[in-house]
Amino acid sequence: MPGENLSRDEAQERAALLSVDGYEVSLDLRSAVGDTEAGARTFRSVATIRFRCAEPGVASFADLIAPSVTAVSLNGRDLDPGEVFDGTRIRLEDLAAENELVVDAQCAYSRTGEGMHRFVDPEDGETYLYTQYEPADSRRVFANFEQPDLKAPFRFEVRAPEGWVVWSNGVGELTDGVWKFAETKPISTYITAVVAGPYHYVTDSYSRTFDDGTTLEIPLGAMCRKGLAPHFDADDVFLVTKQGLDFFHDHFDYPYPFGKYDQAFVPEYNLGAMENPGLVTFREEYIFRGKVTRASYEGRANVILHEMAHMWFGDLVTMEWWDDLWLKESFADFMGAFALVGATRFEDGWITFANRRKAWAYRADQLPSTHPITADIRDLQDAKLNFDGITYAKGASVLKQLVAYVGQDAFLEGARRYFKRNAYGNTRLGDLLSALEETSGRDLATWSRAWLQTAGVNSLTPQVILGADGRVAELSVLQEAAESHPELRPHRVAVGLYRRETRPDGETGSLVRYARAETDVDGPRTVVGELVGADAPELVLVNDDDLTYCKIRFDENSLATLRERLGDITDPLARALCWSALWNLTRDGMMPARDFVGLVLRFAGRESDIGVLQMLHAWADSALTHYAAPDWRTTGGRLLAQGALKELRLAEPGSQHQLTWARFFAAVASERADLRLLQDLLDGTAKIDGLDVDQELRWALLEPLAAHGIADESALAAELARDDTASGKRHQVRCLAARPSAAVKAQAWAQVVESDALSNALVEATIAGFTQPSQRELLAPYAGKYFAAIERIWAERSIQIGMDVVKGLFPSLQGSQETLDATDAWLTAHEGAAPALRRLVLEARDDLARALRGQRYDAATAG
Repeated sequence: MPGENLSRDEAQERAALLSVDGYEVSLDLRSAVGDTEAGARTFRSVATIRFRCAEPGVASFADLIAPSVTAVSLNGRDLDPGEVFDGTRIRLEDLAAENELVVDAQCAYSRTGEGMHRFVDPEDGETYLYTQYEPADSRRVFANFEQPDLKAPFRFEVRAPEGWVVWSNGVGELTDGVWKFAETKPISTYITAVVAGPYHYVTDSYSRTFDDGTTLEIPLGAMCRKGLAPHFDADDVFLVTKQGLDFFHDHFDYPYPFGKYDQAFVPEYNLGAMENPGLVTFREEYIFRGKVTRASYEGRANVILHEMAHMWFGDLVTMEWWDDLWLKESFADFMGAFALVGATRFEDGWITFANRRKAWAYRADQLPSTHPITADIRDLQDAKLNFDGITYAKGASVLKQLVAYVGQDAFLEGARRYFKRNAYGNTRLGDLLSALEETSGRDLATWSRAWLQTAGVNSLTPQVILGADGRVAELSVLQEAAESHPELRPHRVAVGLYRRETRPDGETGSLVRYARAETDVDGPRTVVGELVGADAPELVLVNDDDLTYCKIRFDENSLATLRERLGDITDPLARALCWSALWNLTRDGMMPARDFVGLVLRFAGRESDIGVLQMLHAWADSALTHYAAPDWRTTGGRLLAQGALKELRLAEPGSQHQLTWARFFAAVASERADLRLLQDLLDGTAKIDGLDVDQELRWALLEPLAAHGIADESALAAELARDDTASGKRHQVRCLAARPSAAVKAQAWAQVVESDALSNALVEATIAGFTQPSQRELLAPYAGKYFAAIERIWAERSIQIGMDVVKGLFPSLQGSQETLDATDAWLTAHEGAAPALRRLVLEARDDLARALRGQRYDAATAG
């Protein structure tokens, strides 16, 4: 990574000097196939850039990361590549008012998912290419000015191996052996894209007639590797795509501006997806090889809609610099859920948002690296790390709160004005706020300072005083903030009162809401006058309906009710909010981990929402692994396995709940009898009525068998022979690294830390297998090795691989004061290390310190 960074100051200086009129990019990708000489496999890239300079005679630079440059020409003058190219930048001196730069380079194919990624399918030997750039990796494919505010039209042409098809942002046509693509609208470099190879491609179309009688026709396409074609449900992808296009046209009043709409599901992808206009890329795991739950389909639909929202928020109108990354990501995250609920079959999408997305935000907002939604992004390394729970999920939560504050109609009208004023341009926070102020009639400066320009999450706790008649005499909401981020904010909230309903037979039944009041919480204490005189509640739920972004707390009576009757809450969103609040209590050391596990064991079997159930399983596993007292882990693991097996046998045969409990049982199984059952299910000597042990479930059963020394290398090789695919290889690599052997761990460590031969996907799989909670003693020697290696890793590897290694191999399973002290010692000794690296270590340290506090609390309450 040396020399690859770009600072905000440099970008601002260059943007003040340069205006880009257009790019012509020619790529020769025929080298992607066939034998190659020793060394990095490269391709030829010729970029022609036409640009203007506001101060003729000054110097600037273009960006390029490439093994070599063949030729550089500026305004017809040949420059010596050895003098002007330093490996990451091309120095440009004595610029004219109008300029033409031509750079002929040999660029490297990527194995890390950054730049032009090359993948060879082990199943059939076919080669597939795709690009991934955000925030700044298009410079690995062609010379450019790599910053979001130097937009320009792009015209691509590509030479590819015979028989291949090539896609880019514009419509393409094969002419005389060259794929030539229509010129794009002005867009940023990071959202240009090329996909090439023998992909399986399916087409459809979308048509929309507007009020003025004009018709918009959008060609639709979807593609994946040939090996995944039998599993590709393109019809459902197109269904959600058309529903989303209808929804956004209904609400945005701005026709989709980029012509066609292709969606490529590609291998070894680092992200969920990327919003390249006209050519959206997704991780191919969204094509399901086996049976999955409704939550998986909902998740895919949400991502499709999130990326589609970017066509307006991010592609049509783009932030000037990564400080305002939230202008696209927060909006897309909110709009994805908004469209999911409003346009598709997933009408309960706000439950998933409350339960899953906001959990990501709550964690990120309590780390030492938390930041305002409008962040201070000094450089590209900062930008890479800020694709986080703050920028996405907290930002989306705050926008949901803003909609409640200004009203949906005013919010959408503000968005429409924002698009029309800034189409194909770049914006800052003030551009959006001014449009929203116009349409809502509200002064949003105070709101913006409180919500967008400060960090941290508030806690809201109900306080109930009952009168002599047993009714509510006063109900108030107490607002608190952490000492490190003391800002108290205005919250628009609903407060719900719940009690057991009485059935006709006189018995009490479900917990239902019988009173609700919306109010503006502001300051440390707010009285909710509307609820005075209400019957005494058994449960008070602040932030009912999930209108604001906060941590929900409970009064003692409400918490006691949840301990006994959480499963009796009939409303699924209210129930999800309660679960989320209880998990926050556990993470904050205010509920013993074993109590949370106990609540999951008692009530998770009654959870109807499959996404919530899957989240509960993840939280219970995390509670046991990180927050439970060490001497209770064995007991807790046995209880979780017993409970999971019980629910697995009780679940409706063939149901998604049965599949979810089966996967959870495999994840927590450790006793000999449980592992034997997993083996018997694999062998077919045991059956559970309705449970289809398909290939994906087979790998899920194999990992714990490998981790406990039952499935050896030969068993895993046999399974790979049965599933000799790219997906099968990733599963096998993970299972191989999971085996409980010192030699296995040493090999896995060397493959990730001492070598860069593995692709990004196999690095991820190896790390996942390496870090097994049941192998703490086996992994103990690697704590010291980790701290000795990470600065070198950060310096030598790409930022994506660096992030994977630094986060994935942190010794969090060595949950002791000694590990915390070792982390502090590294931080003290490396104050001059790259800020992004220090941030990752600080975050891991905070997670570890939080886990240790939770363990102490769990142990103390057990005594």
